[in-house]
Amino acid sequence: PKVQSAVHSLCMSENIENLRKIDPFADTGESDDFGSKNAGYVHIRIQQRNGRKTLTTLQGLTPDLDYKKILKAFKKEFCCNGTLVDDPDLGQVIQLQGDQRKKISDFLIQEGICPVQFFSLSSTL
Repeated sequence: PKVQSAVHSLCMSENIENLRKIDPFADTGESDDFGSKNAGYVHIRIQQRNGRKTLTTLQGLTPDLDYKKILKAFKKEFCCNGTLVDDPDLGQVIQLQGDQRKKISDFLIQEGICPVQFFSLSSTL
């Protein structure tokens, strides 16, 4: 009887974490600026093309940089092909063939273009 009453009082208690009425999917008011120009982050992503072929995209660099010179340096340094894409929402996006995520981040840090804390490496494979 003591065990039953202890379990009953424990189950009926309002102090149990599971009984709080918090909606985990409710809007918290915080906006995640994933994919926006104003996020302040440099996004380096990889996308699967067909088979084993991949495409690395770089976006979020400051607009005052010369994207053509950066692309030319990437192509020469990484021995890969690439292109500039003008996106109406995201601005200019650099696309490179192959998985160049680590090389791009190392290059941008070494050249002083972007500090480490502003990188967002992700994969959409």
